[in-house]
Amino acid sequence: MSGQETIFGKDGRCGRILLNRPKVLNALSPTQFGTLDAQLAAWQRDDGVAAVVIEGEGERAFSAGGDIRATYDAWKRGDHAGNRGLFRAEYRLDRRIHYYPKPYVAILDGIVMGGGAGVSINGGFRVATERTQFAMPETGIGFFPDVGATHFLNRCPGRIGLYLGLTGARIGPADALWAGIATHFVPVAGLDALRAGLAEAAGAADAAGAVAEVLAAAHRDPGPGLLAEHRVAIDTCFGAGRRVADIRTALSADPWGASVAEDLTAKAPFALAVAHRQLTGGQGMAFDEAIRREFRLACRFIAGHDFFEGIRAQVVDKDRSPRWDPETLAEVDALAVDACFAPLPAGEELEFED
Repeated sequence: MSGQETIFGKDGRCGRILLNRPKVLNALSPTQFGTLDAQLAAWQRDDGVAAVVIEGEGERAFSAGGDIRATYDAWKRGDHAGNRGLFRAEYRLDRRIHYYPKPYVAILDGIVMGGGAGVSINGGFRVATERTQFAMPETGIGFFPDVGATHFLNRCPGRIGLYLGLTGARIGPADALWAGIATHFVPVAGLDALRAGLAEAAGAADAAGAVAEVLAAAHRDPGPGLLAEHRVAIDTCFGAGRRVADIRTALSADPWGASVAEDLTAKAPFALAVAHRQLTGGQGMAFDEAIRREFRLACRFIAGHDFFEGIRAQVVDKDRSPRWDPETLAEVDALAVDACFAPLPAGEELEFED
């Protein structure tokens, strides 16, 4: 396979994107965001492209997220402007995908996390396979669920999105479909036929309608999941008006939730507080407002401590022992949380070029 990080091609009127960094689970490098955005913009204007399909190289991952080691290395070099530019480019790409005017189909074969969710879940069609594993695990590295998660997690039933965003819980294809993270399920054995069908559909006079018909015909029942079984407990424990500490207390008292409460104790307390406010306050928020607010949060987090401490502990030193600041939920300063959501200085907000 080519050494290119992203491989673009055309199959008739179907634009194809292959994320090609399988050795790092197709983690997205800083340069890929701009490259992807430019190609999608070109195809958006190109009458010779009627649909786009994106997938990841290999069997392990669609994309495990952004290349956080690169973000850490930039921080160590003092390149804070570079990191702000990275998030700016990433969020602009996520927005383009959200509003893309042509059918955009992401084949979610394998792991889908973080930045990988940004370039897939924001699109119109998300095809899960039996290998799909979705998660937004950012609070475990001292960050918050970004890349449009304010919008797509809040589309999940009840309080499921808040549960996924705070805990970073990993879910399989049946749960992803039930929660609205995926729109279709197609077994791996059916992917070649699906690709061929999508290419043919892109050549139809009504490409959008033809793509939808191909996906509907290829869709299969993934079987039962687990989330629906715990919907009542999740809605209760993560219910409206509960702070993170209240959620953890409620989980501890629930037979199913005890292990979830234990998992929450390992997450960064400040990130949990910010993510809770982000998601609960973002219900019903328009996408542009949500992604601008996420950019504000990202700028504050990359100027802080916990995000890079989380990367150090998980990726650099791999000691799995982050030293969070603050160390407990009780020590989280509400004013510091408020400050994360405040507007950025003039000229620094996330703006969109088209």
